[in-house]
Amino acid sequence: MTDISALKTELTSEIQAANDLKALDDVRVTVLGKKGRITGLMKTLGQMSPEERKTKGQALNVLKDEIAETIRAQESALKKKEMAARLATETIDITLSPRQQRVGKIHPISPTMEELVTIFGAMGFSVAEGPDIEDDWHNFTALNFPPGHPAREMQDTFFLPEDPEELEEFRKKLLRTHTSSVQIRHMKENEPPFKIVCFGRTYRSDFDMTHTPMFHQMECLYVAKDVTMAHLKGCLTDFVRAFFGIDDLPVQFRPSFFPFVEPGAEVDIGYYKQGDGIKLGKAKDPADQKWMEILGSGMVHPTVLENCGIDPNEYQGFAFGAGIERMTMLKYGIPDLRTFFESDVRWLEHYGFDPLQRPNSATK
Repeated sequence: MTDISALKTELTSEIQAANDLKALDDVRVTVLGKKGRITGLMKTLGQMSPEERKTKGQALNVLKDEIAETIRAQESALKKKEMAARLATETIDITLSPRQQRVGKIHPISPTMEELVTIFGAMGFSVAEGPDIEDDWHNFTALNFPPGHPAREMQDTFFLPEDPEELEEFRKKLLRTHTSSVQIRHMKENEPPFKIVCFGRTYRSDFDMTHTPMFHQMECLYVAKDVTMAHLKGCLTDFVRAFFGIDDLPVQFRPSFFPFVEPGAEVDIGYYKQGDGIKLGKAKDPADQKWMEILGSGMVHPTVLENCGIDPNEYQGFAFGAGIERMTMLKYGIPDLRTFFESDVRWLEHYGFDPLQRPNSATK
């Protein structure tokens, strides 16, 4: 405590002698740390008289501040020196090409659904939605699939535990096998006429090149007092021609059975072979014309209308449904349904779409 000036000179020399940041930190701990030299001197003030404590205390505080400032200045100088050394040794070749940045792509299902909404929206249809977890009544019974009906065997179903708190007819739970259940819910909750299109995930327990346990489906429903089969044929023909962008795309209807429609029809579109592949459209030679099934359709069965509280003697309508993956595969030339769900970025890079450049009428 007798010569603070000499102590300052000594400590300043030690600080300036530190030639890197680690050595400087060691000096800081030795001088200002809990067991440092200045800290130790501060602890002796309690043994002095009040007058001496005041004088020496002020001097030590000044010394402490000056030493701390000297350490900060030396630290700044060492950092600049370190940066200068790095700049002298590290180089960047600015002539190299930049790294390729991967641009995200839109999954093909999304633009397909957007286009379907656009096409049917132009026809006056609105979008309806329903739950993925359904009950047996909405998914089967209300659609004219009573218990024991053989058509139930065609839809390999994921059943869930029953809910004992529900009414008996609604207890049996399952993952919906089609979006037709949305039609039932909409008709039960609203007054006719109905003109809706519904989209969503559906689930069936099969898996191969043309089937997956989960897929997307689109269904259309139009119920009014004067709807006929002619309306169904006109709507479907306009729809497939607009979707595939072929004004003269051949369309044919074949009688078929579906429990929820009567009469029912499979809808086919025309194609012909071109080289090793196929091309949608009308063949120049009628003998080369071939047909491909794309969806099922028909007039809503009177029993379905009655199950929804609608008088079939006053109202009638049509319905049809299609797999969205199948429509996407046909439009964009994708050969395997399973690849839609494999989350392979290479597949998405090839078949996906730029977020700002959509490929269809949904952007017009």
